[in-house]
This record gives sequence, C-alpha cells and structure tokens, in this order.
Amino acid sequence: MSRSRYLPDNFTLALVATVTLASLWPAGGATAHFFERLTTVAIGLLFFLHGAKLSREAVMGGITHWRLHLLVFGATFAMFPLLGLALKPVLAPLITPELYTGVLFLCVLPATVQSAIAFTSMARGNIPAAVCSASASTLLGVFVTPLLVNLIVVHHGAAGASLDAIGRILLQLMAPFVAGHLLRRWIGGWIQRRASMLTLVDRGSILLVVYTAFSAAVIEGLWKQVPMSALAGLLLVCAVLLVLALCITTRASRALGFDRADGITIVFCGSKKSLASGIPMAKVLFASHAVGAIVLPLMLFHQMQLMVCAVLAQRWARRPRSIEAKPANAPA
Repeated sequence: MSRSRYLPDNFTLALVATVTLASLWPAGGATAHFFERLTTVAIGLLFFLHGAKLSREAVMGGITHWRLHLLVFGATFAMFPLLGLALKPVLAPLITPELYTGVLFLCVLPATVQSAIAFTSMARGNIPAAVCSASASTLLGVFVTPLLVNLIVVHHGAAGASLDAIGRILLQLMAPFVAGHLLRRWIGGWIQRRASMLTLVDRGSILLVVYTAFSAAVIEGLWKQVPMSALAGLLLVCAVLLVLALCITTRASRALGFDRADGITIVFCGSKKSLASGIPMAKVLFASHAVGAIVLPLMLFHQMQLMVCAVLAQRWARRPRSIEAKPANAPA
C-alpha cells in the first residue's frame, strides 16, 4: 500500500530523525568543527550544482510576464515581512522571543523552486512563469534577504546579522552558483542525467546544517528554553501565516484579472518559503548557537505548506480543461 501524499514524506521524517539525533547526541568540540567544515563544503557544492542545472531557456520563456513576477516578488519580500510585523502583538505571546525571531526570518526568505514548480505543474498552471519567478526569487533572496534581516529581524531581537552578511552569502552561496552556471555548457547535461545526485546533495546538505545547528542549540539549552506550549503555539503561528498568504495571493490574482493558470502560479510561488535556501542562509547570518531556534519555524512551515499545497494542487488539477482560459475571477 502506497503512503498517502498527505502524510510526511521521507525527507521530513529524515529531518525529524536528524533533530532527534542532535538532541540526544549533539556534536561538540572537534566533532562540531568537522561538521561545520563539511557543511560549508556541502552547501557550496549544492549551489554549484543548482547553478549548473538552471536553464536559461526555461527562465527566458516566462521572463516577459512581468506583472505576474512583480506580484510574486511583492508577496515574497513585502507581504510576508509586513504580516510578520503586523501580527507580532497577537502571535508573539504564543511562543518565545527566539522563536518569533525565527518567524520573522522565515518571512524574509525567498520562495521555493522545486516544490513551487512541481505543484504548479500538477495543477496545470503557467509552468514557464513559475520557473522564472521561483528561480529569480532565489537569486534575489541572496541580496534582499540579508538586507531585510538587518532591517527587520535584527531590530526585533536577533543577534549576529549585519550588512556584511551580503558579502558572506555572495562568497559562500552566490559564487559557487555563478561558477556552476558558467560551466553549465559543459556539465549541465551530465548533471541533468544524474538528477538523483543533485537530490542527494540538496537533502544531505540540509540535514548536515540541521544537525550542526541543532547540536549547537542543544548544547546552549534549546529544549530547556522552548516548552511544549511554545511548540504548539508555533504550529498555530505557522498556520495563520500560511492561510493568510494563500488567501491574499489568491484574491490579489483574481482582483488583478489574471487567468486561472497564472493565478495558480502566483499562489504557489508567492505563498511558499524555501527550506533549501533558508537553512544555509541562517547558518551564514546567525551565530551557531542561535540557528536551531531560528530555523525551527521554517521547518514546521515547510512541512505545512507542502501538505496544504498538495491538497490545493490536486483539487485544481481535477477542474475541467474547458475553464482553464477563464479569468481567475470568472465563475467556473
């Protein structure tokens, strides 16, 4: 019997297992330094491979749809941060200050790439536009996220982030990405034929960061500082953010007259946050002992967005093809 798509996938279970391992056997001393170096290499390799995989043709195919992209970028880098700040008086009392710092960090991250495109494809949305928006969001995030962290997150209780973080991200993330993209002509086909290798590096690097981050956080007393009531509150906070993001992007796409395919792309690209980009960025932007609490909201939000968007994608995929060309605000 196959597993229901609404249950956690293998990678989510691996994340839970990694957090459990770090909680029971955290890496410290020389072991922690080894994992730190290994993680840095793995993240550099990850962004190098993503750069080599990125197709200029696919991106150019959707790049002229500027109204859609502006709406997605506005949702990703303006709507989410404003929601995080506006809801703070209501939601912050439900969790600890450190966790709400992680919520604000979540709000300033770029959108996902793989899952946003996958759900857009499943629901028969505008796939070229999704490729363009999601890819551009990741690239913009390299520059925009550190600025927003310095503007919003640091001023609301975070420590360890500064404007020079842009330089660190450029060196650790963007430089390998650009190098991979420049070499795409020679190695792109080889990498495309070995998609499983990219998946292994992608997920492996995230698990390494999670293990090192939670090891440092556990040694600093993370679980003593985060009671079960705060974890329950964090689930509610993530749910509120996701529901509002889905509702706002849906209504905005309809109000602006986008057709159904474009509306699907806007919802899936504008309401999601990237775990693959967020965890490496957190490692660069924050002190090691703070990363565990910073990324915990992102990990919960990530699984929640996958489950909810899977339901939406299946629902939209069942609609008759005869209504796909109608505007999003037209009756079905």
